[in-house]
Parts: sequence; C-alpha cells; structure tokens
Amino acid sequence: MAGKKKSSGVVGESLPVAGLSTVLSSVGGGTLLKCVIQPRASRSTIVGIHGNELKIALTAPPVDGQANKLLCEFIADSFRLSKSRVLIKSGLTSRHKAVELSGLASAEAENILKEYLGK
Repeated sequence: MAGKKKSSGVVGESLPVAGLSTVLSSVGGGTLLKCVIQPRASRSTIVGIHGNELKIALTAPPVDGQANKLLCEFIADSFRLSKSRVLIKSGLTSRHKAVELSGLASAEAENILKEYLGK
C-alpha cells in the first residue's frame, strides 16, 4: 500500500478528503457519520477516508463495549461535542458503524473533518 499516509491526529497533516459526502449525511437534528473502527491500535486517531467510511483507530479492544465507549468519547472530543450528543445508531457489534452527532450540522462536521484530514 505504497503512497498512503497515516494520520498522526495532528491538524494540518495532508490526507485525501475525497468522499466526505459519502461519510457524512444529514439526519433530523444532526449528522450521521459512517465509520470503520480499527481496535487495539497503538493510539486513537482519525486515519482517513477508507472507501465510504471514516477510518478511526482506537486503543481499546473490542471487548465488553470498551471500543464503543472510547469511540463515543473520541468522536465527542474530535467534533467538540458533549458525550451525550454522540450515539452509535448501528453496528454495536461490528467494525462498521453509523454514529449520530446530535445538534451538529453536516456542513460543520465536514469542516471539522477537513481540519483533521488537512484540506
């Protein structure tokens, strides 16, 4: 997989952002974020766009909901939301998840993602 960069989680690092419209969609009162999770990573970070999903690496193992809990905390922190405004809508037992960001417009979510992805 030559040529692909991994995110260090540092704002401004250059990663491809094509496909943000497939990752984010508007839902009543918020935004739906499609993501794929890589558990047991060395650090929690937004890796980049992976197909039609945002790839997120998490340090927690996929055991007893630990990765789901960390995902909600990580997304809340990344999108500057309270944890109560982040809800996993589907994929509780899967690596592929749909996460609702309540009260966050999709345009605002896209701008925040662009900061992380360097565009």
